[in-house]
Amino acid sequence: MTREEHRQMVICSCIEQQEHIASVAKQEMDSAQQQSNDYGANVDRYDSYRTKMMRSRDMYAKQLSNALAGIRYLQDLLKEPPHDVVEHGACVVTDRQRFLLSIGAGKFAVGNEVWFAISAQTPIYAALKGLKVGDSLVFNGQRQTVVEIF
Repeated sequence: MTREEHRQMVICSCIEQQEHIASVAKQEMDSAQQQSNDYGANVDRYDSYRTKMMRSRDMYAKQLSNALAGIRYLQDLLKEPPHDVVEHGACVVTDRQRFLLSIGAGKFAVGNEVWFAISAQTPIYAALKGLKVGDSLVFNGQRQTVVEIF
């Protein structure tokens, strides 16, 4: 598998995870709206059940919006070529972990490999930024060496 194919596979797996999150958020948002509709007319203006359902709906709507924004961003990353240095959009393999430097999506699987999608606001991102293959870093008391970047 080429570097480009591997990179595409990692990003597509992260997109799949985000699509699943978006799907679940949409279902929950619709469910909360339906529960509120089924509840009937307002009993009074301080109807706590309806307020709870609307807050739940709004929370899931925000999660859906964030997941869709993440999907759009990751799809844009698919258009970029592989990287040779650790920078935003790169896939980084160390001797301990694998990272996709993109959005803060957390842990996801690519086949039998475990990857972490991390954003630029994370401390490990700052420690990795600018490194090249063979460079090392110490993070949380553990030494890691960059094995591959694509």
